[in-house]
Amino acid sequence: MGEGSFLTFDGKLVDEGSGRRDYENETLKILFERSSVRSFLSKKVPENVLRRVIEAGLHSASAGNLQPYSIIRVEDESRKKLIAELCLQNFISKAPVLLIFCLDFHRLERWARLSDAPFTAAQSFRHFWVAFIDVSVCAQTVCTAAESFGLGSVYIGTIIESAERVREVLKLPEKVFPIILVCLGYPRVRPKPQKKLGYNIIVSNEEYCEPSDEELLKAFNEKYDRIKVKVTEERLKLAEEVYRNLLGEELAKIFCEKIKASGYFNPAQYYFLLHYRADLMCRGNELFVKMLEKAGLKIFKE
Repeated sequence: MGEGSFLTFDGKLVDEGSGRRDYENETLKILFERSSVRSFLSKKVPENVLRRVIEAGLHSASAGNLQPYSIIRVEDESRKKLIAELCLQNFISKAPVLLIFCLDFHRLERWARLSDAPFTAAQSFRHFWVAFIDVSVCAQTVCTAAESFGLGSVYIGTIIESAERVREVLKLPEKVFPIILVCLGYPRVRPKPQKKLGYNIIVSNEEYCEPSDEELLKAFNEKYDRIKVKVTEERLKLAEEVYRNLLGEELAKIFCEKIKASGYFNPAQYYFLLHYRADLMCRGNELFVKMLEKAGLKIFKE
């Protein structure tokens, strides 16, 4: 770092004289400027690029170096369209490449059996926990590598909603379960990076530190300053239903009157009343457990 330069809170290098912003290295630039891409060019991703990007993921950290995952490449148009329908997001079918990152105990079990070793990972919550982390780390590494080649990506979590059908479509064997779907391709439009909560809100030294209510609200309001959802009859009716299901009739009316008086849903209300409905998100837990069990992952039983 040269004279007259300093680091900002977001990791950028600023030259005091020119006001020029730069990054200390290309890796930081990629990480700080990454954004989710949902609009792709029809341009095909070259095979050598795609292979190299995936190989980078295979070199990511893995507990015990067991690599308990498989990656399914999908480029067939009809299959992409079907997966898009199952994941409830039409733009998925327009991505040149879909990568489905799966937790895979099937391969490890075969290896153990062929080597006369016992294998109980598919019945172990501990193994499931670290394997889930390994899958996520691999996906993140692939996406970072993709950015270094000028590609864009977006994570799709709704694959869990139709995991059973996805398993059928991809012909996944027992003990293989889809965790993350990544859309990959050259961006038609690369959105600006979204604001994030900063270091002082998320990082504590030595032990958990609570910011004040004022500091916390200020941080979230700055992060979500673009979200300002106007009150409509339809949205208010939905909000009242969510409140009523969770808190009862009286509180539902009180909170909805406050929303109506303000004229807007604040960001937290938008997320937990309208977008990720708080009354629905906690339903169906047993269904997801049964999906795992049906796939041979009996991690919640002794």
